[in-house]
Amino acid sequence: MAEYRLFQMVYYLMDKGSTTAPELAEKFEVSIRTIYRDIDILSAAGIPVYTTQGKGGGIFLPENFVLNRSLISEEEQQQILTALQGLSGVDEKSNQALLKKLGSVFQKQTTNWIEIDFSDWHPQNEELFQILQKAIFQKTRIRFYYFSREKPGSDRKVEPLKLIFKAREWYLYAYCCERQANRLFKLKRIKDLQLTTEHFERAAPEKVLQSEKIYSADKQLVQLAFVPEMAYRVYENYDRVEQAADGRLLVSQKYPMNDSLYSFLLSFGGQVEVLSPETVRNELIKKIDQLKTIY
Repeated sequence: MAEYRLFQMVYYLMDKGSTTAPELAEKFEVSIRTIYRDIDILSAAGIPVYTTQGKGGGIFLPENFVLNRSLISEEEQQQILTALQGLSGVDEKSNQALLKKLGSVFQKQTTNWIEIDFSDWHPQNEELFQILQKAIFQKTRIRFYYFSREKPGSDRKVEPLKLIFKAREWYLYAYCCERQANRLFKLKRIKDLQLTTEHFERAAPEKVLQSEKIYSADKQLVQLAFVPEMAYRVYENYDRVEQAADGRLLVSQKYPMNDSLYSFLLSFGGQVEVLSPETVRNELIKKIDQLKTIY
């Protein structure tokens, strides 16, 4: 964490122009003695941090100081610029401004070799994302109407902590005031989002998702056979694919036994057959029979 504080301190001085040791100590929640120790470390690393005593004195960098490889290597500089460029689709306006600023700081042009857009085709979802981003940064509680598997719809008040992109979907990780526990909310199921005036101080964990623990309960091996015309979707979803004598594409994978599995299978219509287990075949037949009552 000390290295991160040093990095932030340099940027703070570049943005602020000059400051004082007490101000830095309060901002970074350390002692004044630690701030002066940090200044010595930065000076030893080649960062020209100056201090002056008396009225009007303080801590500052030279006016035309340019951050260079003494703090961040050339490769790390390019990685930062590339990462921001790749995220431009999330918040294009603010990220492009930051990208331009850092490019100027590092005195290098960005390489326009990648374009990533996490947004979808619905403008209202982009607006939802921006409101959530604001609530997280300002640590403001939010209210919304949420549709889950357990309830057709319910009012929620939460403390938004982090936005997560997982398996082609956006999720909000938040503390639910009603359940008094942390929860994941799929953004597509959130409706009527509203900012409140209530502030909170809860911190987000560094790592939310632990892949090995997701859906760890009640997983079963499911064997599937897809018609050859579904190859484009099969290879999107599976790493190991075998071809049967009749041309069908065979896959085996463990799935949690919930509605997500059946929604996925039904999305293929008659282009997939469940070979095993029998319980999944029978449940799928029930759901098909339910559809017949509608159509």
